[in-house]
Amino acid sequence: MGRSRKRGAAQQDGVLVLDKPGGPTSAGCLNTIRRALDQGKIGHAGTLDPMATGVLLVLLGHGTKLAPFLTEGPKTYVGELRLGVSTDSYDAQGEVVAEKPFDHLSPADVESAVLDWEALTTQDVPPVSAAKHEGRPLYALARAGKDVPVKTKAIEIYRVQVLETALPLVRFRVTVSAGTYVRSLVHSLGIRLGCGAMLTALTRERCHPFGLDQAHGLDDVVGKPEEFPGRVIPLRDALPHWPLATLTGEQAGAVRNGTWLPVAQAPAPGATGAPGERVMLADPDGTPLALAEAKERDGSVYWSILRGLW
Repeated sequence: MGRSRKRGAAQQDGVLVLDKPGGPTSAGCLNTIRRALDQGKIGHAGTLDPMATGVLLVLLGHGTKLAPFLTEGPKTYVGELRLGVSTDSYDAQGEVVAEKPFDHLSPADVESAVLDWEALTTQDVPPVSAAKHEGRPLYALARAGKDVPVKTKAIEIYRVQVLETALPLVRFRVTVSAGTYVRSLVHSLGIRLGCGAMLTALTRERCHPFGLDQAHGLDDVVGKPEEFPGRVIPLRDALPHWPLATLTGEQAGAVRNGTWLPVAQAPAPGATGAPGERVMLADPDGTPLALAEAKERDGSVYWSILRGLW
């Protein structure tokens, strides 16, 4: 059995909102922070393709336990697409597989087709992606020259805006459900228009509940280590949309033992306590203790522990 990595004195607990640069992978950005700032326990909530820039939520220390709850929210992107060119990866970093004329299309035709994204409920997963088939990522199958199975997934498109149209280029903003591939939206648009299309630029403006206005550039983060702790959003504030219930010492001890607490005995300001509602539980000094969800049992409603944070 391997040894667990000893926690270093520099390890932070919380969320760093990173403004990812174009070029490196999300994992590459994490490795840079890990090495430069001695962050042995590090992860992220929602990857970005190498070409993409913008909000990447970097999870540090106990903050890595928040991943499932930070990846599930909607995300907003600003992107640019180019008509007339199709690639194997659905973006400008792939190999060109077809070029077709687009001059039969008017700007109004194209803008209407982009706005039609709001009606989509499923999409094909790009063949060059980290999605897996029988344990192997699709990009590995594609690079090995093997057949890549077509995978579809359910999506929700909350809002679409066309920002600028100068054919063959179109700039747009789109807010989507977690896991939606914007380059697949662009690829499907090209199919519907009959000319093909690829994604040429993408910036994630918001990964709920954090936005670019809270983000820090990678060079600034690693180049100013003395400012790093102040850039990290502490656990207590890492889920600002979750109400906080402060417990008594006795209640905190019960939670550490996995006990369900009656909602009425541990109210959270801003929470109704209705079944399905989720809150953060904190010990008497305000230190986050656990994430919990209200559930019915034996005719009463209790806080059921979703994830311990101690």
